Amino acid sequence: MFALVDCNNFYASCERVFNPALRNKPVVVLSNNDGCVIARSNEAKAVGVPMGAPAFKYRQLFETNGVHVFSSNFALYGDLSHRVMTVLADFCPAMEIYSIDECFMDFSGFELHDLNRIGLEMKQKVLKWTGIPISVGFAPTKALAKAANRIAKKFPERTNGVYSIDTDDKRIKALKWLKIEDVWGIGRQQTKRLQAIQVYTAFQFTEMSDYWVRNNLTVVGLRLKHDLQGIPTLQMEDVKDKKNIATTRTFDSNYTKLEQIKERVAGFAVACAAKLRAQKSCCRSIMVFIHTNGFREDQEQYSRNIVIKLPFATNSSIELAKFAIQALERIFKEGYAYKKAGVIVMDFSPEENQQLSIFENRNPKHIKLMAAIDKINLSYGQQKIRLAVQDTGRVWKMKQEQLSPRYTTNLNEIITVKS
Repeated sequence: MFALVDCNNFYASCERVFNPALRNKPVVVLSNNDGCVIARSNEAKAVGVPMGAPAFKYRQLFETNGVHVFSSNFALYGDLSHRVMTVLADFCPAMEIYSIDECFMDFSGFELHDLNRIGLEMKQKVLKWTGIPISVGFAPTKALAKAANRIAKKFPERTNGVYSIDTDDKRIKALKWLKIEDVWGIGRQQTKRLQAIQVYTAFQFTEMSDYWVRNNLTVVGLRLKHDLQGIPTLQMEDVKDKKNIATTRTFDSNYTKLEQIKERVAGFAVACAAKLRAQKSCCRSIMVFIHTNGFREDQEQYSRNIVIKLPFATNSSIELAKFAIQALERIFKEGYAYKKAGVIVMDFSPEENQQLSIFENRNPKHIKLMAAIDKINLSYGQQKIRLAVQDTGRVWKMKQEQLSPRYTTNLNEIITVKS
């Protein structure tokens, strides 16, 4: 049996841990630069706040309904996520952390145990030790565990936050209830394609022929279908190095000049390079993208990305920043107000196993230089040492007007108890 453990409304729940006055109140958390809603409490959902809502468009609704609005506090969320996962690790030796607020657990060999009781113990212990509420779904496959978790979360008064699909009757009942758009692994375009042929539920999807699913949804869709039929196909995954690394940001204001965006893109490339070095990898391709604000219908829109193949594999901040700026200059157009940009590095190879070129290779002097920079930045804080192309007199910060304290990671912001 697999378990899928999911933290309920995780970001909003994190804000409530150290601020009990927010309990039973509508809470939303905004994306970078206070752009869009990325997390909502149940109370916020009830007053009509949709996921992805642009904050500036819903300001009146927030004020009218007393919605508490917070900027993303990723230092707090990341630390609480680590604490939750640490508590859960005591219940099962095989765990796959799927996202910041979800993990799969493999309970093979627990056939003689009462999994529902274990789920309740997990729920109570995580809540007591971290203050974060969770839901637990048990099932013989990962896809069905996702469905069981959705049921546990949707009907807490009946399930007490824990639900197990342990019979075929329960499996069929759950799949007939589960809408096709809510199936784990079914995206928007796949949903449209399935609904166009009158497939509206997960059960209808499992009744389709393997031939049609394989040809229209690829082998990935076929594995998902088998998993939903109760045939274990999607296995636990080991922690692996990333196959691509991205650093993207929404700007605090619209940028119109190349120099403004160039400084940002160089910083993104430096951040990607540091992550590459952390996993001891080099990259041979880099993508740079820019686009305007899609919510501003009064402005002309433009978006473009470009992928360039590097002449050699590298993880040097100096070299990647140079290539990123070259890519940016090829896609930048005057006359537009840009709101977002990003850098993605791809095509990885091990740092210690590089294929040399006859004509051009990475600068070997950069290897020791980057190691020294990483050591200093780790000891004294990020961006203590920066490239000249980065503005040395300016530290870029996101717009975070409703940022809560970093209660667990910053000594100057720990909770104060008055007696």
